[in-house]
Amino acid sequence: MSIEPIGIFDSGIGGTSIWKEIHAVLPFENTIYLADSINAPYGLKSKQDIIDLSVKNTEYLLNKNCKLIVVACNTATTNAIDYLRHNYKVPFIGIEPAIKPAALKTQNRAIGILATKGTLSSALFSKTATLFASNIQVVEQIGDGIVELIEEGKLHSDEMKSLLKLYLKPMLEANIDYLVLGCTHYPYLIPLLLELLPDHVKIIDSGEAVARQTKAVLEQKQLINTQHTKPKTLFFTNGHPEVMQQLLGPGFKVQHLHF
Repeated sequence: MSIEPIGIFDSGIGGTSIWKEIHAVLPFENTIYLADSINAPYGLKSKQDIIDLSVKNTEYLLNKNCKLIVVACNTATTNAIDYLRHNYKVPFIGIEPAIKPAALKTQNRAIGILATKGTLSSALFSKTATLFASNIQVVEQIGDGIVELIEEGKLHSDEMKSLLKLYLKPMLEANIDYLVLGCTHYPYLIPLLLELLPDHVKIIDSGEAVARQTKAVLEQKQLINTQHTKPKTLFFTNGHPEVMQQLLGPGFKVQHLHF
């Protein structure tokens, strides 16, 4: 048993969508969430910059005695997780777009993927797409501007709706029946996407699978917290605490951090 916290980091507040899934599956685990909002989005940065930022985030969480770290960022996973696993002893859980389930389930032989440039241009994404989606049409779309709008608290703005309409157009023209969300900020778009998509298009994100994997690794390494007491949940951001507070809702305190 280990009462030490699970550490979670993202290039901003989007990874709170992953935190919610983990908290639902592991309600007694203590957690520390770190949002590097000042550097969001990671998707536009070089591979080396993404590795450097991921190292900085990891070091911060390790200094807080985290027993496992969830890289709640698709771009950081695809560019930095191999480096992190090689250089640190704690287990790391990564995130990649759920191409496999979409490719296996599509009836129309066409799926859409909305992700950052850093994810879509990564070697891991290319390998996964080749492995599972080589015989279907994959409409890739870089979600330029989406992360920035969410970080600024403009999730429900007209600007966001216009961007989404623009990004969905080629996907709808290709008659997709699955839309894969390849960034942890994007699950917050689901209510908007449901308004804009035809009923037959299903949306898939990685959150639930990541939570299940986190639980499996904790069990395997005998790190599960078996104390059934109210967990400590700490949230830190170097961006705007009020925007994260809005996404989390009441009952959670977000602390501003200079780092």
